[in-house]
Amino acid sequence: MPPMLERRELGRALLARQMLLERVDATAEEAIARLAGMQAQAPYAPYFGLWTRVRGFGTDDLADALTGRRVVRVALMRSTVHLVTATDCHSLRTWVQPALDRELDTAYKKALAGLDLAVVVEAGRVLLDERHLTPKELGQALHERWPDREPRALATVVRNRVPLVQVPPRAVWGVGGATRYAMAAPWTGTAPASAPDPERIVLRYLAAFGPASVKDVQTWAGLTRLHAVMERLRPRLAVFRDEHGVELFDLPDAPRPGADVPAPVRFLPEYDNLLASHADRTRVISDEARRRVGTRNGMRATFLVDGQVRGAWKLDTHRTSATLEIDSFWPLSAAERAEVEAEGARLLEFAAPGAAHDLRVTT
Repeated sequence: MPPMLERRELGRALLARQMLLERVDATAEEAIARLAGMQAQAPYAPYFGLWTRVRGFGTDDLADALTGRRVVRVALMRSTVHLVTATDCHSLRTWVQPALDRELDTAYKKALAGLDLAVVVEAGRVLLDERHLTPKELGQALHERWPDREPRALATVVRNRVPLVQVPPRAVWGVGGATRYAMAAPWTGTAPASAPDPERIVLRYLAAFGPASVKDVQTWAGLTRLHAVMERLRPRLAVFRDEHGVELFDLPDAPRPGADVPAPVRFLPEYDNLLASHADRTRVISDEARRRVGTRNGMRATFLVDGQVRGAWKLDTHRTSATLEIDSFWPLSAAERAEVEAEGARLLEFAAPGAAHDLRVTT
């Protein structure tokens, strides 16, 4: 029988892979590659996600990588916007295509019934060859050709069938702007992947999120039927089980710290993949905390104490002031509160240097 890993051991292993036990020395691009991408529906969330993981990270580090086209924002795993390196963009996008097709077949089935999607895709390519377009502009332009169809549905056909990146100034710190699409290949200067390498991608996932079950990998990717991939990899992997007997796979030499390794307070942005990439997420967030951080459209920004989500936070910035509100779901000890406040003060200094800072902790 495979050796068992307790929940705290799984949590410590995940935190080590995610650069959350100790900040690392890395460029923004290197850290994003190590994480196999960062969920990025909220445009500034990855800045906080990198700050909490990378020693000495500054906002210009990511802004420069975006404007320099070394990293891009693109719909990937679970059909959500991710920030990935230009190198990873095409291989990951090709791999998750079945999930994007499934979204069209389910959420937009009625709106697209009887429509030749290939023709819509080609029309969208022609439009995007001419200029970068917002989703609304793309939908309206397609609607002129198909006036009996919903503009949003038409734009989603192109978004889900063509690798599209969201171009700057979208998500550039201190600048920002509307979402505008460009086709990924000309933007990155690299050719689309002819065929994905599922085994290589799963190994990347394990390096960032392992040990993990087949269901965990499927949850992260938004794909099904990955058992065969895991079986092909089995001879190269270490095999464990969790407290419920679920089989877990991992890279043999990946870090698996002991359950008692200290885990410092860390602030995570909304939608952080740490909390969205396993079927069983209790290694870092309890079911009760998960209910409290979930929102209608996603997930609140959270903070960790001793390797577990302990509460949520919200930052409100103005021209000359910034307020950090920390909502602890359970009482903090004096030592825990001091550590939370100290890390919160560092977050304020990162996000709003030179401003008047106000930090509030409630339980």
